[in-house]
Amino acid sequence: MGESAPQLSETLTRSVVLIGMMGAGKTAIGKSLATTLDVPIRDSDAEIVQSSQLTVAEIFERYGEPFFREKEGQVIARLLDGPPCILSTGGGAWMTEANRDLLTARAAVVWLEADLELLWNRVRHKSHRPLLRTDDPKATLAALLDQRGPVYALAPEKVHVAPDWSIDQTAAAVLEILRKTGTIRPKVSQT
Repeated sequence: MGESAPQLSETLTRSVVLIGMMGAGKTAIGKSLATTLDVPIRDSDAEIVQSSQLTVAEIFERYGEPFFREKEGQVIARLLDGPPCILSTGGGAWMTEANRDLLTARAAVVWLEADLELLWNRVRHKSHRPLLRTDDPKATLAALLDQRGPVYALAPEKVHVAPDWSIDQTAAAVLEILRKTGTIRPKVSQT
């Protein structure tokens, strides 16, 4: 029997965290990256929902945003303790300085930047966005974007999400950044 030729694949050197506004595509792009890199995807909001047995909206309503943000930071730290993964965070996770410090120290952070119209088109029919339960949700989204944009801009890396890009095209742009930064590297394995 002959030896098999080595197969080239890529490996994550550390976790990748996608940040950005609700509707920017963090979960969809994260799933695509996880499939491409054959790593798990973790979603901090989903982990909070699973452990609390409450929806994010219910947590906000019962306990308030500060309580949610505290739990979010704890979950993110726990997830970063595990093997490298794709970590999708809620839109507000990056707004907390402690989370920013933790994420930039222990993961590759990529901001999925999107403009207001794209975000609005993606979230306007969704009822599970507690921050948009207002009389004028588009104006609320615009205000959140104005408030969060400068803080998101602190991210080490950025991909502008184009309205006409598919999930795969946006994921490819993220992969290119991860290759340039050494977050994913080629590896040779014997099969």
